[in-house]
Amino acid sequence: MHYTTQMDAARKGIVTKQMEIVAKKEQMPIETLMNLIAEGKVAIPANKNHTSLDPEAVGMNCRTKINVNLGISKDHNDYKEELEKVQNAIDMKTESIMDLSNFGKTSDFRRRLVAMSTAMIGTVPMYDAVGMLDKELKDISVEEFFDVVQKHAEDGVDFMTIHCGMNRKTAERIKRNPRLTNVVSRGGSLLFAWMEMNDQENPFYEYYDRLLDICEEYDVTLSLGDACRPGCTHDATDAAQIEELITLGELTKRAWERNVQVMIEGPGHMVLTEIAANMKLEKRLCHNAPFYVLGPLVTDVAPGYDHITSAIGGAIAGSCGADFLCYVTPAEHLRLPDVNDVREGIIAARIAAHAADLAKGIPGAQDWDDAMSKARVEVDFETMISLAIDPVKARNYYESSTPECEGTCTMCGKMCPARTMKKILAGEDVSII
Repeated sequence: MHYTTQMDAARKGIVTKQMEIVAKKEQMPIETLMNLIAEGKVAIPANKNHTSLDPEAVGMNCRTKINVNLGISKDHNDYKEELEKVQNAIDMKTESIMDLSNFGKTSDFRRRLVAMSTAMIGTVPMYDAVGMLDKELKDISVEEFFDVVQKHAEDGVDFMTIHCGMNRKTAERIKRNPRLTNVVSRGGSLLFAWMEMNDQENPFYEYYDRLLDICEEYDVTLSLGDACRPGCTHDATDAAQIEELITLGELTKRAWERNVQVMIEGPGHMVLTEIAANMKLEKRLCHNAPFYVLGPLVTDVAPGYDHITSAIGGAIAGSCGADFLCYVTPAEHLRLPDVNDVREGIIAARIAAHAADLAKGIPGAQDWDDAMSKARVEVDFETMISLAIDPVKARNYYESSTPECEGTCTMCGKMCPARTMKKILAGEDVSII
């Protein structure tokens, strides 16, 4: 039986190879998974042209996934370094990579990325428009915007972030209600500027059905971007953010009518006490569609450490219903991240995602922690290191400071409580001196 998208297949009762792989990963009955996909509560981003993909599910009752952003800019356009970041991200078990390249002819890099990546690939076509078309933003036509989207779909991109929800009405609300940080979404700000300079509606809102045509043809998951996400804690949960979210909920239902899978993008920056309410709002207004959050960063004063501010917010967001965490690196707000920044960002995001999975009771999450605890009580450092989220760093730390007593570390030495209890419960004497 023919199907167009993973959602279409689920609704027709067709089990795809992607569903079979995901069901095993998530320890979920295939029938349950199919029902969630059919209802739009789970998405499997899997472009028909991405043949190297090892598929993942994003959404309800699934492990919290993480995304890594990379890509060249005009001021830093080292393709070799970006490919090193890609390989590191794959080696570190990242489920998703977004190519945010915004300079030059990026199609060759994008196709190479898709060919080598087992992780799902996302893009923001708006970033690529100026470089691909070699035109000033104001001079880009509606037709050309859609040509860029078509090209990304053909290249095998699994999901695209497109800011469809910021229409003229929302733009006017932003101007009438000034924000401390205005519009911080790069794609959203470009669309806002194009709308203002050309006195036209957002083309992706006005011609939304045309966008759905492309997504349906290639089974591209539509990641509905949050142009009005708060760029500082002061702007969180304001009128512009909520109005756009309502519009995204309406656009979600229209996409599902076409069997197009959807994810909703969310904040941003917000204080700890606002996170739970924002997760609930998204799930309610967007009909339990998968929620993809950037952070949220819980304070604005930690440049150089924003992977930590993001991980704090991400863990809370995930425990309250967010399904997909976009990593933040220590370089956020300061420069393009280097290879080490990417590594630090990935680890912080993975910690946040796993902490959320423990809180949500995701199958297998507690087993991992229990295995680590068993290794600790057995004073089995090799097993502890192998189970660590970052085994390389764990081994480097352990081996950099040699204890006098083998089987301990230099924090406690012979006073190690795990060693003491293991010996005494085994009927052995405990020697400290």
